[in-house]
Amino acid sequence: MNQSPTVRWITVALLASSLACSRRSQEPGDSTSSTPSAQEKKEVTTDSANKGAEKPKPEAIPAPEDVAAPPADAEKTASGLASKVLTKGTGTTHPGPTDTVSVHYTGWTKDGKMFDSSVVRGQPTSFPLNRVIKGWTEGVQLMVEGEKRRFWIPAELAYGETPMGGRPAGQLTFDIELLKVPPAAPKDVAVPPPGAKKTASGLVYIELSPGKADGKKPTEESTVTVHYSGWTKDGKLFDSSVTRGEPASFPLNGVIRGWTEGLQLMKQGAKFRFWIPADLAYGETPPRPGMPSGQLTFDVELLDVS
Repeated sequence: MNQSPTVRWITVALLASSLACSRRSQEPGDSTSSTPSAQEKKEVTTDSANKGAEKPKPEAIPAPEDVAAPPADAEKTASGLASKVLTKGTGTTHPGPTDTVSVHYTGWTKDGKMFDSSVVRGQPTSFPLNRVIKGWTEGVQLMVEGEKRRFWIPAELAYGETPMGGRPAGQLTFDIELLKVPPAAPKDVAVPPPGAKKTASGLVYIELSPGKADGKKPTEESTVTVHYSGWTKDGKLFDSSVTRGEPASFPLNGVIRGWTEGLQLMKQGAKFRFWIPADLAYGETPPRPGMPSGQLTFDVELLDVS
């Protein structure tokens, strides 16, 4: 099971604290991801598979008949991006330009050659929409959860006509299925409601769903499995296992204090919302760049306790 950014940050924060006193996600899309990226250091295609030991190439997915040019009924935006809905979605919310989404996709060059596919790898890809090629940033925002759409992306919205590093050139065609859209920030993300409970440490929480009648409560030494989403006080989502589509597991004594304390209040199967003050999270000036600062709000569902 992949470690989430929250769990990784938590581990770093604990190590930093231990050194100072002498006394958990991956960012969506890791270094082996094939997510198309607009930035040189983040831009990864199937050529990333060439790093390290060479592996056998997977079987290619045949190109669609209209791979070279969009059909007459395709939608077209002012930028030149063309698309056609293949399967209608089940959701109603469109992702925003900086949201992290989870997708399955396959990409072909204009001549029908497949150059990348999460479908072939058998694993969806997650990434922030502002860290990919322009055609993806624009196009995926047109979609809703559950939708599958074909895009014809002109070179200027992809890697260009003469890309570097073996990336595919010219117009590219992608079939993209939007699996997960980030959960919207709760209306009370900044300030807990009047009925919220508060502990002596300053941790505030409400119960969103009760746990099982015989549900087990974790102790500080327990290992828990959870689904969660975390927002900063201004409503920015910084991490979500829900978006990644994979729960996170971690020892409860290896996370920020707000989680260690808060999850012990829950029964297996319960879902809580926590408002965690800075001193129980990463602080006002976190020890590592990229960690969220200040008060943090989490929705946490306790799936398992061991």
